[in-house]
Amino acid sequence: MTAQETLNIISKQWCNLADLMKLAGVGRSTALVIKNNIKTKLEKQNYYVPKKAVPMQEVVKYLNIDVPYLESRVNLKGE
Repeated sequence: MTAQETLNIISKQWCNLADLMKLAGVGRSTALVIKNNIKTKLEKQNYYVPKKAVPMQEVVKYLNIDVPYLESRVNLKGE
């Protein structure tokens, strides 16, 4: 996946299972584990989380995605 594709996915507000699989580069079962870890953490902090998605901001934190680096790669190619 390219830097631009990654940025397009993380620009969404909510992350569904398919997006999570692409971002993490994992299969369905591992993506479900990641999603449930994020959801459980947020619910312990008394946040409501929809059944089918988790906040993209939390996915970016969990996967430690370096957004400024991705943006610099896209800007470098665009010049």
